[in-house]
Amino acid sequence: MKKIVVIGASGTLGKAVVDNLAGRHEVIRVGKTHGEFQVDITIPESVQALFGRLGKVDGIISTTGQMFFGPVTQMRAEDFAIGLNDKLLGQVRLALVGQHYLNDGGSITLTSGILSDQPIHAGANASSVNAALDGFVRAAAVELGRGLRINAVSPTVVQESWGAYGPFFPGFEAVSAARVALAYQRSVEGPQTGQVYRVW
Repeated sequence: MKKIVVIGASGTLGKAVVDNLAGRHEVIRVGKTHGEFQVDITIPESVQALFGRLGKVDGIISTTGQMFFGPVTQMRAEDFAIGLNDKLLGQVRLALVGQHYLNDGGSITLTSGILSDQPIHAGANASSVNAALDGFVRAAAVELGRGLRINAVSPTVVQESWGAYGPFFPGFEAVSAARVALAYQRSVEGPQTGQVYRVW
């Protein structure tokens, strides 16, 4: 049994990941306002404090991060920075700080998304952030020591969120959150590192 931290545990994906792992591992639920612990991934001190309270763990999973959706023709740099500071830098921060709290052989799993490869209208920020996360994971994997692994899960839009996001994804096929959760299980329990698990 491993000690796994799920950040974003109250969200659609987070809940599915918790449901998948809870029967086999000790799962610690973390959210911005919910869960056993709280963290704001945009604030360095908040992330540091979280891991200081948690101590050593075997796995870190992030299913959280905000992005900006809007047309490029009206976008400001401040809008673009929303995704950079939250989903991108926030998750990178979790990895950079969290690596020092992982037991040997531990894993980090971040969340990117299909827009890194399949752009949509008003999704330039999301495409950029997701692509950067995929690149970070591939590069970080070649440097981590102690048998540590890092992967990303890149899901398409999930069925449970289709009502809210479906209109932005014409012609895309949604998948269930439970199916996406299998990729997180694969990252935690499997041997691979530097992978982007695409669930499309």
